Amino acid sequence: MKLSADKYRPLGKTGLRVPPIVFGSSSLGNLFGVIPDVTKLEICSQWFEYLEPPIVVDSAGKYGAGLALEMIGRALTEFDIPPEQVIISNKLAWKRSPLRTPEPTFEPGIWFNLKNDAVQRISYEGMLECWEEGCRLLGDRYKPQLISVHDPDEYLAASKSAADRDRRFRDILGAYRALGELKSAGEVRGVGIGAKEWRVVQKIDAVVDLDWVMLANSLTVYKHPPELLAFMSSLTERGIGIINSAVFHAGFLVGGKYFDFRPVSPDNDTDKPLFTWRKCFVALCEAHGISPMHACVQFGLSPPGVVAVSLNTSRPDRIEENVRAASTPVPAHFWTALKEEGLVAEDYPYVG
Repeated sequence: MKLSADKYRPLGKTGLRVPPIVFGSSSLGNLFGVIPDVTKLEICSQWFEYLEPPIVVDSAGKYGAGLALEMIGRALTEFDIPPEQVIISNKLAWKRSPLRTPEPTFEPGIWFNLKNDAVQRISYEGMLECWEEGCRLLGDRYKPQLISVHDPDEYLAASKSAADRDRRFRDILGAYRALGELKSAGEVRGVGIGAKEWRVVQKIDAVVDLDWVMLANSLTVYKHPPELLAFMSSLTERGIGIINSAVFHAGFLVGGKYFDFRPVSPDNDTDKPLFTWRKCFVALCEAHGISPMHACVQFGLSPPGVVAVSLNTSRPDRIEENVRAASTPVPAHFWTALKEEGLVAEDYPYVG
């Protein structure tokens, strides 16, 4: 049975109504390993099995140096999906370049079997180039309705001096000028941001008219600082939609080896508290008959301003489970137990 569209919510100032789950697509770009094309096509097919349209797909030129966008366009074309049944979000910042080394240079060690490299292009001209390339990779029939600057926090973090940081911030503002022009021209429905460091989102929000934001590795069952909650409330009050991403901290909270995309070890003193927290969390989930994945997703959806969570998978058989996790509440007594065990802040206001 498909999730009914009457449960969908408005996404900020975009005029679009979206389901509680956004389908991430980094796995289609061979993140952490190679996935056969037949499996990728099955993943895309499953998107349409459990939700009434429109479904929402989040992608980026960075994902496999455009490979994910190519696969999305190929799948939608092969399945003959009407364009109005899919909302595509493309995070812009990276453009294809020739691959001249054994592996891509833009993020070594995590993308596999790519035929292209990628270069960062955060600027007014760079955004327009990335926009045009993204549309070309998706094919003639499909265009993104949502666009954003991808990881401006990482762009600023690479600064070598205060002057360099100021220059880079001007580049970001130029990038948003280009995105604003695309929206004014009717090319897209909404302009947003995708970033891991929420304070950079806050800094950009202060000077850019955003329609929506995607927060990653920020608001999770493990980490939910009150100052972030205050910022999210401010976004909501001003009609800016929020999509919550990376609610598993790159898979760690549900058993993965990476925390926020870095490998962690129980033998490392710095990492030991992570493993202690996860052990207690998993034990409590088991005691209440709730999967850790379900708990992470529902917590990520708990603030009133969060419209959807973005979930990515490399396995087609996980799509149904992900949709169910995003659309099925968790009992209040479970959250109360998490607070009593000190796993969730006692004063967190949206659960328990």
